[in-house]
Amino acid sequence: MATLTDEQLDDLQSFLKDWLRHSGRTQADLRRALRASSIRMPVLLDELARVYSRDGLTGLAQRLCDIESLWQGEDQGIDGDDQAPISLDDSLGQLDLLLQEIRLDVGEA
Repeated sequence: MATLTDEQLDDLQSFLKDWLRHSGRTQADLRRALRASSIRMPVLLDELARVYSRDGLTGLAQRLCDIESLWQGEDQGIDGDDQAPISLDDSLGQLDLLLQEIRLDVGEA
C-alpha cells in the first residue's frame, strides 16, 4: 500500500488550507464532506491519507474534486452572498487541472 511521506502530508495540508480559504469553506465543511470524526487537521489528513493508500494519487485528487462538486451543488441552492474570493467555477477548474496533472504524472492521461 502506498503512503504519503511527511513532505507530501505537509504539502497536502498547505493545499487544503489554501483551498478552504479560497472557496470560503471551513475545516468543519471538509469534515462533513469526508465524514471524518473531527475537524482537526490531523484527522482530516488521516482520512485523506487512507484515500491515497487505497486509491492512489489519482483517487485522492478525484475525491477532492468530488467534494468541490458537492460544495458547488450546495452553493447553487443558496442566494449569492459574495463571500468566496474566487468563483466556484474557478476553484473547480483548479482542481480539475490538478487532477489532469496528476493523471499525466502517473501516465493515465
